[in-house]
Amino acid sequence: MRDTRAKSRALALGSAGTIAAATLIAGAVTAPTAGAATGHPQDREARGAAIAAARAAKAGIDWQDCPADWGLEKPIQCGWVTVPLDYAKPYGKQIKLAVDRIASTGTKAERQGALVYNPGGPGSSGLRFPRRVTTKNPLWTNVSKAYDFVGFDPRGVGRSAPISCVDPQEFVKAPKMDPVPDSEADKLAQRKLAREYAEGCHERSGAMLPHMTTPNTARDLDVIRAALGEKKLNFLGVSYGTYLGAVYGTLFPGHVRRMIVDSVVNPSREKIWYEANLDQDVAFEGRWKDWQDWVAKNDATFHLGATRAEVQAKWLELRATAKKNPIGGVVGPAELISFFQSAPYYDSSWVPVATVFSKYVAGDTQALVDAAAPDLSDTAGNAASENGNAVYTAVECADAKWPTSWKKWDRDNTRLHKNHPFMTWANAWMNLPCATWPVKQQTPLEVRTHKGLPPVLIVQSERDAATPYEGAVELHRRFKGSRLITEKDAGSHGVTGLTNPCVNTRVDTYLLTGKLDGADVTCAPHATPKP
Repeated sequence: MRDTRAKSRALALGSAGTIAAATLIAGAVTAPTAGAATGHPQDREARGAAIAAARAAKAGIDWQDCPADWGLEKPIQCGWVTVPLDYAKPYGKQIKLAVDRIASTGTKAERQGALVYNPGGPGSSGLRFPRRVTTKNPLWTNVSKAYDFVGFDPRGVGRSAPISCVDPQEFVKAPKMDPVPDSEADKLAQRKLAREYAEGCHERSGAMLPHMTTPNTARDLDVIRAALGEKKLNFLGVSYGTYLGAVYGTLFPGHVRRMIVDSVVNPSREKIWYEANLDQDVAFEGRWKDWQDWVAKNDATFHLGATRAEVQAKWLELRATAKKNPIGGVVGPAELISFFQSAPYYDSSWVPVATVFSKYVAGDTQALVDAAAPDLSDTAGNAASENGNAVYTAVECADAKWPTSWKKWDRDNTRLHKNHPFMTWANAWMNLPCATWPVKQQTPLEVRTHKGLPPVLIVQSERDAATPYEGAVELHRRFKGSRLITEKDAGSHGVTGLTNPCVNTRVDTYLLTGKLDGADVTCAPHATPKP
């Protein structure tokens, strides 16, 4: 369910029990002695999480200016929080998580604590969140008076014990195979690549893989809360961050103060993660058509066709050309999908993607090569892309049991591809390493309300491609007292980052006062992009 996915291979979506750890007043818990936790693994993990949080509350965070190469300007500060690799063994191997913050801008009386952010993935870094204050993002001015903005790299991501599955320069090399298979031989070749990818993850990051689960990241989140000196967590999660929030709210209901989840992963155990990816293929096709309708409406600007059918014909022509002869020697169908999928993802990509497409049709191929081909000189960016994809795969593969039968994958994706060809096979190959995953796969947590969980605010656009609308409805049903804001006739992913006063004022009101509307709310869509 990657929302900021690796542009090169990125083509898809971005485990413990329901035992809530004892409510932890930061620093006021005496850790049990090592080895005292016995019984069910989930009980041991709950105990381990309480031990780690008590330890973190005592240690705090040693905030310093951020390292120069992190790209985070003053007055943002950076630090580290130590967590157990395995919560069942809280005194065993530890890993360090990178965190950052910017202090609230208001008066002492206005301050309400820290607001912790996760942008999704799985595999995305949250460290840029405090930059919403330094860049004076107007949507967050009111909230930043009351809250310190806190970001972090989840376990395995970026600076937090990063994992890897393949050499990053190899990972981004292009052109890759066309995701849409022409033959059984093509399918066999893709299956071999997926199996080798899973093996590469095990070779390069084997010690981390069993512990790369959403419940463990939720436990990490609770340790970060304690290290910040916060009795309760204020949390904003987008895309996969909504599933992290849902799992946190289930495991630590009494530790939640305010929670906003935006663009919601369906938390049903049956959906995590195989079915969720299939649902995504259907939703992507719908949003792809929305974009094509918009391009057709703006034919005077883009000259790509005055109807959706004409725009689709141009797309198929481009795809066929790139398949026969990769554009610039590097942009084939796989690279095209990686680039063009940002249009169904984000409305902010509508104009840039249409512009590049338009230039290509007018004879300028370089614009497309610049936009869609990998940049082999950008070694840092390529390492980040590879790492993001590794974490995405590791978390989704570890969170749940995936089908191991190729027949099932083949049947499901062949059927879906007929009417939803834009993303189906690309998504299938991205997730196929999970069919041969080399470590134990968990059973997803049963997400639901437990005692102490306060009302959660859910925000969702009706036509979201990456996290279909049903996910928000399902979480709303499971979290009692939650409120759902629906942005009607819209489909951009990440609604809280868009200018829509109907949404923005309610987000502010909830974070600043805790108040929600008496009933669910439907908002008109935000403004459609102008070419």
